[in-house]
Amino acid sequence: MKLLVLLAIVLLIIAGHQLLRIIELSRGLKKTKEWELTDSDNDRMGKAMLVFMVLFFAFFFWQVARWNDRSLPAAASEHGLKIDLLWDANIYLVTFIFLVTNFFLFWFAYKYRGHAKAKAVYFPHNNKLEMAWTIIPASALAFIIIFGLKYWNEITSVSEDPNKVLVELYAKQFDWTARYAGKDGKLGTTDFRQISGSNSVGMDTADVLGSDDILVKNEFHIPVNKEIVFEMRSRDVIHSAYMPHFRAQMNCVPGMVTFFKFKPIKTTAEMRNDPYVKQLMAGINAQRKINGEEPVEFDYTLLCNKICGSSHYAMAMTIIVESEADYNNWIAKQKTFKTVAQK
Repeated sequence: MKLLVLLAIVLLIIAGHQLLRIIELSRGLKKTKEWELTDSDNDRMGKAMLVFMVLFFAFFFWQVARWNDRSLPAAASEHGLKIDLLWDANIYLVTFIFLVTNFFLFWFAYKYRGHAKAKAVYFPHNNKLEMAWTIIPASALAFIIIFGLKYWNEITSVSEDPNKVLVELYAKQFDWTARYAGKDGKLGTTDFRQISGSNSVGMDTADVLGSDDILVKNEFHIPVNKEIVFEMRSRDVIHSAYMPHFRAQMNCVPGMVTFFKFKPIKTTAEMRNDPYVKQLMAGINAQRKINGEEPVEFDYTLLCNKICGSSHYAMAMTIIVESEADYNNWIAKQKTFKTVAQK
């Protein structure tokens, strides 16, 4: 058997050598050198570029149709709706430019394909073209930047709502703690020197403003249709508080406090009943079933969007958005820092 395999390999090598000899001899019969392209060669390549353009665009639109149902559901916050509009405007603009520029790229490759009688035209400068491809992109970018800054300034401005809910998100490797202002509506001061097992966020025990603060882990609750103001801190490295369904993200930086605010407009229950979210979760649970895992329900999630260490992937916290009455019932059941510290 081994002898037959060896013989087949030898015969294959001989056949390949003979084929190369035939190709070499055939080149000698041509009137042109093998490195010289003929008009027919250029014509075939030009037409091939048009064919490739059609296939390329078809693949692009197929990709859009294939993966479009894997995107995030509609924003669940007031400002998130504006961000989605700006995102859509960017996508439509970029897609339009992508299609136009690539069409001309392939079309010019065909139109100006090589020809023996063709002559290149020296075209050093054109003021009208220079103005066009300077002013048009600048105008588009100005629109994007102006509206982006406008929305950003609205999000990060100081809240003037007297009924706002004040929550601190405290990040450390590798979990989150949420701290609510008590009945006084103010968060107590903190001191990193007082961080301990029973005081994980470094509450200043001498500050009476912090005695009614409420600390929770694993999940935190917020009321729908009320402004939520987040203050964010980090104990160790730079983390990033990322709440994708609310289109919210802000870095948590050691040694300083950062801010973010939004108003949720959909409760967790409403999102779970959304047809698109149901479709998404059905796909997720189908894959979990294949993997032998239990099905899950939709939940808003707080994630860390900075690669902050080896367990970065597990740094998540569930967010429950509910009616104001349900939120008030939940918050009333939570223990204050003073109560916990006395134990």
